Amino acid sequence: MSENTATKQLAQRFPSNFIVGAATASWQVEGDSQGRGSSIWDDFAAVPGNIADGTKADPACDHVNRLEEDLDNLAWLGVDAYRFSVSWPRVMPGGKGKSEEGLAFYERLVDGLRARNIKPVLTLYHWDLPSELEAIGGWHNKDIHNYFADYTDLVASRLGDRVEMWATLNEPWVSAYLGYATKIHAPGHGDAAKGFEAAYRLMTAHASGLEVLRSHGLKNLGTVLNLTTAIADEPEVEHIADYVDLLQNRFWLDLLAGRPLEQKLFDNTKDITDWSFLDQEQLKKIAAPIDWLGINYYTPFRVIAAQEQSKQAVGQDFSLFPGTPAGAAMNPLEPRTEMGWEIHAPSMTTTLKATAERLPDVPLYVTENGGAFDDKLVDGEVHDQGRVDYYLGHISAALDAMDQGVDLRGYFAWSLMDNIEWAEGLAKRFGIFYVDHVTQVRTPKDSAKLIKELNSLRG
Repeated sequence: MSENTATKQLAQRFPSNFIVGAATASWQVEGDSQGRGSSIWDDFAAVPGNIADGTKADPACDHVNRLEEDLDNLAWLGVDAYRFSVSWPRVMPGGKGKSEEGLAFYERLVDGLRARNIKPVLTLYHWDLPSELEAIGGWHNKDIHNYFADYTDLVASRLGDRVEMWATLNEPWVSAYLGYATKIHAPGHGDAAKGFEAAYRLMTAHASGLEVLRSHGLKNLGTVLNLTTAIADEPEVEHIADYVDLLQNRFWLDLLAGRPLEQKLFDNTKDITDWSFLDQEQLKKIAAPIDWLGINYYTPFRVIAAQEQSKQAVGQDFSLFPGTPAGAAMNPLEPRTEMGWEIHAPSMTTTLKATAERLPDVPLYVTENGGAFDDKLVDGEVHDQGRVDYYLGHISAALDAMDQGVDLRGYFAWSLMDNIEWAEGLAKRFGIFYVDHVTQVRTPKDSAKLIKELNSLRG
């Protein structure tokens, strides 16, 4: 089957109301750090060695100054929606007050999207906590949900009449475990107990944010989790893969569903934390109904019996799962992306089906999916066949889940353009638009042309 035929057949599988979009995050693309307050990622990037290539927030993709060009690129793609995040310190420097300049930027962004018939999908928190809030405890401050509520109220007051789809958080697992339990991401605490508390506090913020959005009369409200499938390659490590699944997937879904947290969690972590920070009234609020759930899927976690040498993949380390029993390693198989992540599209189907079973009656969106590849700009073209194949396989796998009964409403490619890949710096390219980080010239890759073709063919 030719690639063109495969594309046509895939396009024909989209329901008429299915949303196809692209996504970015504020700190990764915006630049213009002088136009906002400081965030934990600015502080983290200022410490030598924290970012692989020493990259800092400026210029990133200079998105603040190149907004119209980037909006035109979205229109060229023919997408239905654009998922972006608001920078908390851009609109509320220091975590209090407001910045008219910052709010005006997001007004221009939202208005520009609507003028191009592109649905704005707004994420309130994509990891750039104001530095001043981290100074008073950040995501292990018991009052952090109140600060988040104030921030949510400001954004909702200004943009609520123009944004139809809202997410409170992006990937709280990453914020908690990469940022607090380990030192991989900002703020880089390396304290497992703080990681568990941060996980809970993030969800209290979700609850408070949701409550504020509802008070504004807003609808179509959700949150975004990074979920995956934990695969045990041998029977003797099934209990370890199950614990990875618990921390990565079930913990968050159980909180949203209002189910009691599993005893295994408390048993495995009794030497790390006593969980005394849990509050029953807050847990009830966390379980308030959401209108949709976003799933960011990239790769499975493959667990094998412990061995001296295992393949290294970014973010696949048992330190990110405090309380994991000994005796296993993670071993992503080939083919793999530049992040070291195994490419295994069937696990997307499995992940979506498992999520639908654990959180029934909640519509799902794939809010991020994509891969980092070794892209080269040659004669004005980027032939990223690996990413093209990745998208064809994973979009098909997402639609397979829908065909098997999952209420899947949309799919967002990550990312619109090459950006700062957090602690990995500029070297890891996820974009469907190639960005020359010196000139800021954007060039559509073959993967962008694929998304454009899919959108044109699905009618």
